[in-house]
Amino acid sequence: MLSAMFHRLVLLSLALFSWAAFAADTDTDRLIAEALKPSPLETNLRRLTDEIGGRVPGTPAFQRAVGWGVAAFKEAGAESVHTEEFTIEHSWAEGATEMRASLYDGTTLPVRAVSIAWAPALPPAKHVPIVDVGQGTEAEFAKAGDVSGRIVLVHTKVLATWADLFWEYEQAPAVIALAVKGKARAIAFLATREHDILYRHTNAVAGEIDQLPMVTVAREDGERIARLLASGNPVWADLSIPNKVGGAIKTWNVVGEIRGSEKPDEYVVLGAHLDSWELGTGALDNGCNAALVIDSLRAIKASGVKPRRSMKFILFSGEEEGLMGSRAYVVQHRSELDKIAGVVVFDSGTGKTTGFSVGGRKDIIPAAQPFVAPLAQFGADKLIPNAESGTDHFDFMLEGVPTFVAEQEEANYMENYHATSDTYDKVDFPQLKKHVAEAAQLSVALANAVDHVGPRLNRAQIEQTLHDTHLDQEMKDMGMWEDWANRKRGRMD
Repeated sequence: MLSAMFHRLVLLSLALFSWAAFAADTDTDRLIAEALKPSPLETNLRRLTDEIGGRVPGTPAFQRAVGWGVAAFKEAGAESVHTEEFTIEHSWAEGATEMRASLYDGTTLPVRAVSIAWAPALPPAKHVPIVDVGQGTEAEFAKAGDVSGRIVLVHTKVLATWADLFWEYEQAPAVIALAVKGKARAIAFLATREHDILYRHTNAVAGEIDQLPMVTVAREDGERIARLLASGNPVWADLSIPNKVGGAIKTWNVVGEIRGSEKPDEYVVLGAHLDSWELGTGALDNGCNAALVIDSLRAIKASGVKPRRSMKFILFSGEEEGLMGSRAYVVQHRSELDKIAGVVVFDSGTGKTTGFSVGGRKDIIPAAQPFVAPLAQFGADKLIPNAESGTDHFDFMLEGVPTFVAEQEEANYMENYHATSDTYDKVDFPQLKKHVAEAAQLSVALANAVDHVGPRLNRAQIEQTLHDTHLDQEMKDMGMWEDWANRKRGRMD
């Protein structure tokens, strides 16, 4: 009798397991199908980019973008929507930057230039000598000689790969330090794009005003100046950078929520940043992914899938000034971090997703692999055990929370990144719809898992991960390590 009862219990357990697996597969199929359907995605992004445009925190355009996010989340079916305020130390806006080069015989050369963001102003300066310091290494500065009172011209690589982009990030702090030490008047970086494309960039890591006036000059103009200098022709510049620097500004993250059916106090984050630079309209960086976050919420609600844990869909502000919004969120919600089952972030345009970086967390890959297995149909099922710093997962990662960052092909991102050409027409919408499906599936899988995909790491474990992935050196190169070392950033214990 006991044997027969045990046999029935085994059969019942197998049946329940099979039913659960069938239900999970059905939910996945339904969710992905819903995500791929026509939706307001294109209209939402057109409104954000064409009608609102570039969105720098502290500007009326960003305030309109917050309103856009709140309205779009409500329309998508969010069960609640709210904004969370935080402060950035300085406001900043570019005036009418002007640069003109001249030769010894009086020949003048117009130079297309824009200020580096969050750099100080430079009052109109006449006939300032330009000196070429190559890529700005210590040896090249030494070879250039006295740079005091001069404009230093710094060479760069044309962006083609993600490695090129991070080289640009990592190069700048050391160059700036040498220019400051040499008492240079200003720095002129050659644009890392060709075809006269200008773009906005910042070397700030926490919204601070930089140490020297700096401009990005059109690559073709900068290379012409470099050739003239190399041929023995002295070149001078008239340069004016009338930036407007102000006091602290208030800005906001926008949060839409779906409440969990079984564990509402635990949650998963799906995020992207809402802010952008203003030379273009911030379509690839990062309007397309702000729209993706909203459309993922819509797809989840429309599919009828009921996540066990709550889900928070967050549009972060201040990412471009040093990951300010996500850092503020982590600080404001530090008491909840043990309850976050995972953070998923998209921030690389609309190039094809190839997988997800897991912040060096090899320990979570076995548990997470089934969550991305359904994404094999998109070629996005790889989990990559590296760690990176450049987007809004970073401060969650420094707190030990499991993170998943979409790894994407470069596609047309590099040429248009932060640039005048970053506009709606560059967006690959068929590919973006696949990204909505990927984001929704992975986020829901994390929300529905029986257990968290992995534990929250303690400080010693986080630091070991930073060392193992060599992210500690990148943080040092980019001026981010000191805050970690001094316990001003990241998990305290």
